[in-house]
Amino acid sequence: MSKRKTVITEEALVSLLQSKDQRGFSILYDNYSSALYGVILKIVRSEEVAADVMQDAFVKIWRNIEAYNRTKGTLFTWILNVARNTAIDRIRSQEFQNSQKNHDIDDHVMFIDSQGGNQVDIDAIGVKKVIENLRPEYQQVIDLLYFQGYTQTEVAEEFGIPLGTVKTRVKAAITQLKQFFIQIGLVFLWGFFDL
Repeated sequence: MSKRKTVITEEALVSLLQSKDQRGFSILYDNYSSALYGVILKIVRSEEVAADVMQDAFVKIWRNIEAYNRTKGTLFTWILNVARNTAIDRIRSQEFQNSQKNHDIDDHVMFIDSQGGNQVDIDAIGVKKVIENLRPEYQQVIDLLYFQGYTQTEVAEEFGIPLGTVKTRVKAAITQLKQFFIQIGLVFLWGFFDL
């Protein structure tokens, strides 16, 4: 039986968090942990690492809540970015890179098997294959952003192009992908490409 979410306004929750009230942290965790865990797991692809990254992300959120600025977006958007950036930092760390090299093939098979159920396997439904139909410059940007965890700024630096060009390419690629998913009836995949 899943725990009920506490209904609270964003302003009240932020106030509790900024005053370092433990109730605020409990409400934040109860209301948002499953959504953040899903995003983190998509990036790190390991339940054990995802749990560890989620804990790190919540510590960062708790310690840095004063940095949240509601004029720049919702609390959920802010904590989602904290979680996403923490996950990306983890997969770029040398320790993570070394641990991935040391995994035995059986570990990978067990992990893939454990991912059955309700999870959508992006490769199994051919998303990467669909992306191959995009223009090469769109493919490169989408690959770095969605499959390798780059930020748009990092993509711009990687290719030596303006950030605005990266954003334009992403928008054009996503528009094409959306049309394709609608045509083949896989609209539910659309959330994978939300920025």
